[in-house]
Amino acid sequence: MATAVIATIGEDRPGLVNELSELVVRLNLNIEDSRMTVLAGEFAVLMSVAGEDALLDELEQQLNALCADSGLAHLFRRSTQRAAEDSLACQARVIAMDHPGIVNRIAGFFSSRGINIRELNTETEHAAHTGTPIFNLTLTVELSAHTNAATLASAFEAFCDEHSLDGTLRSD
Repeated sequence: MATAVIATIGEDRPGLVNELSELVVRLNLNIEDSRMTVLAGEFAVLMSVAGEDALLDELEQQLNALCADSGLAHLFRRSTQRAAEDSLACQARVIAMDHPGIVNRIAGFFSSRGINIRELNTETEHAAHTGTPIFNLTLTVELSAHTNAATLASAFEAFCDEHSLDGTLRSD
């Protein structure tokens, strides 16, 4: 089985998920993994699709046509599965008053230690009584067998304290 990752974005409207998934199912392909959300009025889709090479080629052509007709933008990329590694998944949660640079600082913390971020989600909401923008971040990182999770969690909490972030890191 071959795989491809598709990223699609366009103005949010009813029916987009149906249109995209219909292309996939008509070609007897399978959506193995996906993330879909609305960001600033734009509907964004990331999906991993698997099936025969020729059918993925056809999906790319049909996606090109759909996007040209509907004003969607997309990226279609063939992919390969990474070899499975022994790793421990850890989840981090950070809450702070919103300000520029939070994601960059947190990504830098993990990157400087050679730790891969598998998934990262953020959102900003307003505090109930004051209306202050509150930034929420959740992420999952992959720790190698050589990484001490407790030591990393302590370092992450110290890092968060230094940057006025309320953050924790926990292993599964």
